[in-house]
Amino acid sequence: MVLECSGIVRVQLFDARGYLAWVFEYVTRELGGETGRRVELIWFARGRITGVSERIAPTGSTVAAVVLRDPIRLTPSGVGSSFLAERGFLIGPHDRPVVNEPQGETYCVGVVTTPVGCRPSFGIAPAPLRGYVVDLMEAWPGATSLRLALASCQTPAEALDLVESALRTPEPCDRTAFERCHAAVEALAADPARPVADIAAGLGISHGHLDRQFTEQVGLSPRTLARILRMRRLLDHIDVYETVAWADLAAELGWFDQSHLIRDFQRHTGVAPAEYAAAQRSAYDRQEAAASPGFVPDKM
Repeated sequence: MVLECSGIVRVQLFDARGYLAWVFEYVTRELGGETGRRVELIWFARGRITGVSERIAPTGSTVAAVVLRDPIRLTPSGVGSSFLAERGFLIGPHDRPVVNEPQGETYCVGVVTTPVGCRPSFGIAPAPLRGYVVDLMEAWPGATSLRLALASCQTPAEALDLVESALRTPEPCDRTAFERCHAAVEALAADPARPVADIAAGLGISHGHLDRQFTEQVGLSPRTLARILRMRRLLDHIDVYETVAWADLAAELGWFDQSHLIRDFQRHTGVAPAEYAAAQRSAYDRQEAAASPGFVPDKM
């Protein structure tokens, strides 16, 4: 059973006798104003996932989490190696899925930046982190004191208040580059198929200049981020409990054909479209699947 309201999702699993077996609580908060331009959301998660592990598709963002209970093993696809997070983790910008393997109960509080939010939120250049998972305590100076404070929180709201407060003052960054790349991200989000040269011209710079500055500020090239944003839009369109018209979606969202969509889908999620739908149905009910685009749970 899934209970959902105001950014709070509580997944309740009952055993064969009807007794409550476990609860997974996931609470999100979007931040407005200036902070919201660099932080997509902050989140609180506590409970146990339904399988041994899950693949999590990329969002074009940097993800940080403070671990407050059992360790979590994270394995990125591509260049990065597996990392056992005992205190916290920072997932750099990536264009392939990361495998999430909790070693027990998940108890984390985290941050999802906007694509341009890594440097102004944590003071860290995103490009060297591409495809890697690293220790948050070593990467972000403010993480150690934040973890100590979070350990005494009694409610998700209290924990999220602390994280929001820690992010309120931005780290120093090149403001001109931030504004330019933020505008480019907004243009790609509105139309992922829009030519990068057209966006660069609208910003008054060359295509090559935008490519270099964007990759430095976001950690991904504009075209790579566009592909990720288009896949996110696709996943938001899918109802895994209905017949999915893949060919129609491919045409609607700008893929050349269905086979091109399938190749991008497999790169993005780690599985073929039919496998994605089957994996979500095997672990989630309809409401939970709708709230979990891009998550590919393994079977129990």
